[in-house]
Amino acid sequence: MIYFDNAATTMMKPPAVAQAVARAIGEFGGVGRGVHAASLDAGMQVFQARTRIAQLLGAPSAKRVAFTLNVTESLNLAVAGLLHEGDHAITTAASHNSVLRPLYRKQDEEGVGLDILPVAPDASIDYEAYERLFRPNTRLVVATHASNLTGDVYDVARMAAIAHDHGALFVLDAAQTAGSVPTDMGALGVDILCFTGHKSLFGPQGTGGLCIAEGVDVPALKEGGTGMHSYDRRQPDFYPEHLEAGTLNGHGIAGLSAGVAFIQEVGVEEIHRKTLVLADRFEEAVAGIDGVAIYGGHGGVDRTGIVTLNIGDVDSGVVSDLLNSAYGICTRAGAHCAPLMHQALGTEAPGAVRFSFGYFNTEEEIDEGIRAVREIAADIV
Repeated sequence: MIYFDNAATTMMKPPAVAQAVARAIGEFGGVGRGVHAASLDAGMQVFQARTRIAQLLGAPSAKRVAFTLNVTESLNLAVAGLLHEGDHAITTAASHNSVLRPLYRKQDEEGVGLDILPVAPDASIDYEAYERLFRPNTRLVVATHASNLTGDVYDVARMAAIAHDHGALFVLDAAQTAGSVPTDMGALGVDILCFTGHKSLFGPQGTGGLCIAEGVDVPALKEGGTGMHSYDRRQPDFYPEHLEAGTLNGHGIAGLSAGVAFIQEVGVEEIHRKTLVLADRFEEAVAGIDGVAIYGGHGGVDRTGIVTLNIGDVDSGVVSDLLNSAYGICTRAGAHCAPLMHQALGTEAPGAVRFSFGYFNTEEEIDEGIRAVREIAADIV
């Protein structure tokens, strides 16, 4: 098997991740649910995970890192808590459904105003047009750091600065960049950074969270046990417990912590560099193949390890199935939960085949991918 679906989830992870999960399953008690050794061990490991994530992503402190199940829950929590009737929000057509659907729900159920900045056919966005979308009641901008379809990384520092000039908060969907592209929420001016564990942070599925700037308050979406202040009627107002009702996924967070430790050891800059070498090698080769169309990848200020293409007018699902059945290559076809991006690129009908490379892929695997695309194109174009 050759795994080129890292934008969905990283299958190849540092060995320390599985080792950390196995130890946690065998030794952890409930996080914050006792003063015995098993519970204290779990609590210390979760705190270590918060500290590592804060360091990696530029959060103000470990206390401002709250864990969730994934970036989808994080984005829902931010949107549900910060937008209300009479407010206005802005996003871009590069957004994933994890951004779009919570915003549509606010629009449909509470009458929240919503503007969506278009994306050009080359996957770029117009920052001057973005600024013209602001209204006096604009409360929130929710934007993706990088498209999950094309890999284009957008100038979110510029977007955040414009949002702040208009009195709005800036929420960043860092699903595709946390761990693979240098990301410092403080330097970027991000108020809330939403991340997932199972992609470039090399963590297990079912892990994610929010990094929240000082002075920003997110109302609790869920209420319940926290292991402290049990006689209070409502959820504690201090972080991170304010956003963490119920027992945490200590086993998964232990694995996530090990993944982040690996990134810190190798260096996110080196991970980004290697991933781009692989993506460039693949793109340069397949771009010259008759019938191959490549979408985006150069419409932002940077890129991730994604190369998205179609071959002729063949449905993307057919191509992806051929890659898997004939070559053992794993890719992602279809709409990628990014409907507006497909509309912008003109790929609604066929979808697109996404190759997404990660740190553990090799140049030999890239060359096999190139060979497969060349042979499939020769057969069907």
